[in-house]
Amino acid sequence: MELFRIKKDIPFMRHALIFNVISALTFVAAVFFLMHRGLHLSIEFTGGTVMEVAYPQAANLETIRATVEKQGFADTQVQSFGTAHDVIIRLPAQKDINSAQLSEKVLAALKTQDPEVKLQRVEFVGPQVGDELTHDGLKALAFVVIGIVIYLAFRFEWKFAVAAIIANLHDVIIILGFFAFFQWEFSLTVLAAVLAVLGYSVNESVVVFDRVRETFRDRRFGKLTTPEVLNHAITSTISRTVITHGSTQMMVLSMLLFGGATLHYFAVALTIGILFGIYSSVFVAAAMAMWLGVKREDLIRPIKEGADTDGAVV
Repeated sequence: MELFRIKKDIPFMRHALIFNVISALTFVAAVFFLMHRGLHLSIEFTGGTVMEVAYPQAANLETIRATVEKQGFADTQVQSFGTAHDVIIRLPAQKDINSAQLSEKVLAALKTQDPEVKLQRVEFVGPQVGDELTHDGLKALAFVVIGIVIYLAFRFEWKFAVAAIIANLHDVIIILGFFAFFQWEFSLTVLAAVLAVLGYSVNESVVVFDRVRETFRDRRFGKLTTPEVLNHAITSTISRTVITHGSTQMMVLSMLLFGGATLHYFAVALTIGILFGIYSSVFVAAAMAMWLGVKREDLIRPIKEGADTDGAVV
């Protein structure tokens, strides 16, 4: 399915060097902010107090969040739990105050808004749990990267695998750089979004590389140089890219606007990943494959001398 068709190939590779320099500078800036400012980790990683409260009627999450923040608790997470009447409140760890004192202070503030609110349970999430989640998250990211490299190396050729993984890691580091620069809260849902972006970006790279391989093998394009083949492959997939990324971004935008605080940073991470995923597939992955010297012979097995087209020896 195509919304439109571009008859003349767009010379993307003519400006590849300029865009690669921009990508490198953006990547370095993201790494700098990650090292200098670090990620603002949520209580799943740092430890804190989890409260479950119950209301006789449907709870107003925004009112609850505002009430808790007025007590001096920044970066709190408030979300429905099971039903609209039950609410989970996650509070970051505080110095010189234990979990019981935290819960009593928050419950007293909530009772000023609604005296019928009841405390169901209080749990303390220790920092050792956060360390375990951090290590498990890093392991998940590492396994995804290794799996993508192996998959692309088998499906295409090692130059494509290296180019694609550089482009996809570029997207991940850029997302983390945004979260470090703005000090947005990095939670498990954001980690899930990062892993989703990694798979989403590699899918876009696979589509472009598939078209590159088809163009190399098509005798009609036998006289095209490698940059011209890349330009043709990218141009011929633009309609598909607009449909796929446009529809995906519409769904993510609805989560960003109407999903509330719980899905806000999840949607933000996906939005950044989708936008940079388009960019990296064209100006990072394709350009890296060109710089690595991909050529027609890498994807077409030469016909052995003494063998005809049917494979029979003469």
